[in-house]
Formats: sequence, C-alpha cells, structure tokens
Amino acid sequence: MMFSSLGWVTAFVAGLFSVHVVQKLCFPYFWKDLFYLARVIRFGAQLELYKLTSKVFTVMDRFVEQAEKIPNKPFLMFEGIIYTYQDINLRSNKVANIFLEQGTLKKGDCVALLMNNEPDFVCVWFGLNKLGCSVAFLNTNIKSRSLLHCFNCCGTKTLVVGADLLDTLEDILPSLREDNISVWAMKRESLCMDVQTLLDKMEQASDKPILPSLRSVSSLKTPILYIFTSGTTGLPKAAVITHIQSLKAAAGFWAYGATQNDVVYTPLPLYHSAASMIGIGGTILLGATCVLKKKFSASQFWSDCRNYDVTIFQYIGELCRYLCNQPEIEGEKVHKVHMGVGNGLRQDVWREFHRRFGEIRMCELYGSTEGNLCFMNHIGKIGVVGRSNFFYKLIFKYDLVKYDIIKDEPVHDKQGFCQHVKKGDTGLLLSKVGPTSPFFGYAGSKQLTEKKLMRNVFVKGDAYFNTGDLMAEDDEDFICFKDRVGDTFRWKGENVATTEVTEVLGLVDFIQEANVYGVEIPGNEGRAGMAAIIVRPNCTFDGKKLFDYAMKHLPAYARPLFIRIQESMEMTGTFKQQKFRLVEAGFNPSTFSDLLYFLDYSEKSYIPLTDSIYESILAGEWKL
Repeated sequence: MMFSSLGWVTAFVAGLFSVHVVQKLCFPYFWKDLFYLARVIRFGAQLELYKLTSKVFTVMDRFVEQAEKIPNKPFLMFEGIIYTYQDINLRSNKVANIFLEQGTLKKGDCVALLMNNEPDFVCVWFGLNKLGCSVAFLNTNIKSRSLLHCFNCCGTKTLVVGADLLDTLEDILPSLREDNISVWAMKRESLCMDVQTLLDKMEQASDKPILPSLRSVSSLKTPILYIFTSGTTGLPKAAVITHIQSLKAAAGFWAYGATQNDVVYTPLPLYHSAASMIGIGGTILLGATCVLKKKFSASQFWSDCRNYDVTIFQYIGELCRYLCNQPEIEGEKVHKVHMGVGNGLRQDVWREFHRRFGEIRMCELYGSTEGNLCFMNHIGKIGVVGRSNFFYKLIFKYDLVKYDIIKDEPVHDKQGFCQHVKKGDTGLLLSKVGPTSPFFGYAGSKQLTEKKLMRNVFVKGDAYFNTGDLMAEDDEDFICFKDRVGDTFRWKGENVATTEVTEVLGLVDFIQEANVYGVEIPGNEGRAGMAAIIVRPNCTFDGKKLFDYAMKHLPAYARPLFIRIQESMEMTGTFKQQKFRLVEAGFNPSTFSDLLYFLDYSEKSYIPLTDSIYESILAGEWKL
C-alpha cells in the first residue's frame, strides 16, 4: 500500500516535471504572458465597471485621494526641493481659486499652457483640471506662426506661460490681444499691460479645496488634455486626450510591476504624453515619487539617480545613446535603477547600455499620443517594441497590411481591400476602431481626424486607425518597429512634419520648390532632416540667408541638416513629390552630381558638403 502511494506521488511529480519541460520548450513566455494579460484584463474590467455604474474615477480624483491618504509623502523632487502630495494639492487649489474668483473660466473651457518642466507646470495643470477645464500643452520649441494656430484649433481664450518663456511671445502678443486671448505669466510683476501675473496672486490666494462637482464628469470620453503632435498638415495637430486615455497611460508603470516604493526619474518634457500622462499620471496611480528634471543632462543623469535613489527612469532611444556616449567612469553600475520605460531604443544601444550600466530591465512601449493601440514589451526581449498573443488579439484588433513604399500607399486586391502580410513580413500597422479601442481624433478639424482613418479595409463599413508605422510580427508574436511612412520622421526625440518644414522653406525668396525628408546617419536615432530644393530662375543659393531663416522660424530638431540643389523634382503618378529615391540616395556627396550643403552652426550658414565633412560626420566628429 505504501509502495503504491509512493509510486502515485512519483508519477505525479514526473508528470508535473514533464509539463514544466514542455511549457519551457514550447511556451517559454506562458507565465509572463499570463501575469501581464491578467493585469490588462483587470484594469479593463475596472474601466468597464465605471461605465456601468456611471461613477467615473479620474486621474485627478486619484491624486486628490492620494493627497488625503499620503499627504506628507514626496510627490515631486525638483532641483533638490521636495514637494509632497499635500504641497502640490494645496498649491493647485490656489491656482484654481484665483481663476474661480476672476470668473473668466467655466467648466469645459480649454486653457493653453506654455511652460518648461517645473513643479508649477503640474500645479497649474491640476488647478485648471479641478475647475473642470481641459488643458492644451504647448510645445516650448514651436514658433509664433504655429503657436497662433494652436490657440485657434483648441478654441482657447486663456494662456498660462512660464516666466522664462514670456519673451518668446513678444511677436504675437498683439495678435493674442486681437483674438481676446488673456495671457497669465508665472511672475510677480509684468511690464506689459497685456500680461497678467499669477505668482503674486498665489501668495494671497486661498488653498481651500475646490468642489469635486466642478471636476466631475459623467463619461470617460470627456476631453481633459490636448497634446500637440506633428502631422502631415504643415502645422501641429491637437490630439484629443480623454479621461479613458489618461487612465490607460497612467497604468503603464503599474502594468510593468512598479509599486508605490518606486522613485521615477522624468527628464522628458511635460508637454509630451510620455512625461505627463505616463510619468506624472503613473506616479499618481501608484502613490510613488517623481524626480522631475528641467532638462535632460547626460552628465548629471547617474548622479541624479544616485542622489535621489531613483529606481525607474523614463527614456527615448536618443537619451540612452547620449548616456552610452559619455566617457566611462568607475562605479557606473552603482545605483538603484532597476527599470527603464520608454520607446525608440536601438538594439546596439540597448546592449551597450546593459554592458555599461547593468542589467536594467528596459520596458519598451509602442503607441502614439492620439492612437488607439498600445504594445508593451513585457518580456524585455532586446529589439522589439511589444509582444502579442492569441488572447491579446481578441481584445485589441490590429492588422499588418502590405504597403507599397514607392507609391506610398497600401496594396489593394481586385476587390479594393487591403491584404494581410505573411508572418515575419513588414506591413503597415492598422488598429481597428471600436468600443474597446476608440479613436478621438484631433481638435478643430474633422478633416484631419478622418484623414487618419482607413475605411473599408477588409470588409465594407469597417474603420481602422492608420498608425503610419511599418511593423513586423515574428513567429513568436514579438512586434518589431521597422520605419515610418508618409511625411513624418523622428529626430532628436521629436516628430518632424515635412510639410511644415516645406512651407517654411517655401517662404525663402530664392527657393522655388522644396521636398523635405529624413535620412539616416550612422550612430544616430531616427532620421536627420534633408531638403531637396529648386532655386528660382535668376536667383542664387544663399546659405547665410537660409541659415538665418531656419534659426528664426524652425525649432532646432526640424531644421534641415542637409540641402540638395536639384533642377527638377521627381513626382509620383498622382503628382506627389517622390521621396523614396531621395531617402535612398542619402547625403554622400560622392554618389551624385547635385550640389550639397550642410548646416554649420559655427559658420552660421549652410556650407558646401565636402567629402571630408561627410567622413567627419560619419565619424561622429560633428555635433548634430
């Protein structure tokens, strides 16, 4: 009897071991997939419960709740100063009470915010949200013409600007006055009659709580933010961010297993969704602490991490490359950082980062600000942006379709429908629009919103969000980013809209036509700007004039590094400028006869691109 029992136990253990071996061999990611998917389903179920009970719990509600539960816990650390949850809560109350007493804002209004990273960015943002106002985050790099466009498309009549950015508005203040847009500066006094001040009023304002009814909403689809993203229209587009998108983004750290004990380092600009929605929102959801950096510094990064006991940092691929390019010093692996969350990390940089700074878990995210699909590399496999599986595809409907890069359009069959790519092949990523994955579009333009949708993709009546990204999915369901299509490329962590740059170059008196595109430079993330131009008859190319114009009218990341002089532009069959062959040709002066010029900041001009300059660029001797 005892032998029989022992035999049964042995057989059971052997069976378990066999199952374990089979699982390891055939389904190596089973448990990691299961735990990750369980978190996704749990969070999704919570959002669905909000819909059923009509009790909408927002990120701002969570912040107020955290301020009551953990008032003395550090929420933000900035330049050596600690700001607790209570500190930020009370200071944001002051902002709200000032505008409440002024009576100029009402629930549902939109307010534009133009500020660099600092605690008062968060205080103003939260204070306005407490009044039920949505906030439009303005990119601090954009110039006057684009700024005016941003105000118009969001319908905002109020602007709050940081003290250090007030001078950038000098050229457009008369236009703002004509449009009845009130300007509030984070200063104690102003020499301009058109600018009101906030800091002096905050010193006297009440910090009493704002009625919850002002910020309450009945639907998760209510807009709460507008974040500007570069598109193909020539001007920034205001992506509509609703409460449901804000909640999903805030769950990013949590989905990767972060806890309230983590300290998050955010050196990215708050006007981008990564820093604001994932960084600040994720910190709030966890009840964690965020170290906010005014501007990224490669030389200060690791000392900051050690001084503040950072455990998680946010990144873009370019940031990690900058860190790897820093001189090696002793003790680089001495820190408490265990996780990085971001996107755009190249495989070679990823491996070098691990070699230099230790086996930090790099958690790649994929998703656009306005998009309705997100991938997360919860496995940590180098070189992929996310992972899918059978169950994930049941929840999130996406497809990869064949794309003709030369024609710059999807490939259609005889019935006019798109065609799926084979496993492992590269295709255009499309995400189905539906109840679980809505697309909220852009403020102020139904045309721009419709332009991002593809209809009748596989059957009559369906609708898909066009990501504009070429992706591939391998046999193990890992998702790899390949390239961007259309008129947008990334450089220095920013999206560059080629049409916007083209329009600016078209205003230069000696340029007849311009075709802007991105070219790869070995050792650099993304693509650097290059413009093929036709010089007007009876005019000559003026590198100094073009330099001055680019400096004045374009942000640094959007200025073309290279200029190629052409006699005629190659066009597609539908009269679109042909970019494919230009991109393929690159910027090697020895490969074609066209004159090439290079943006030289030391000479303050576009100078002839010689073979020696070309070689020095490849060697990394020029600061790009």
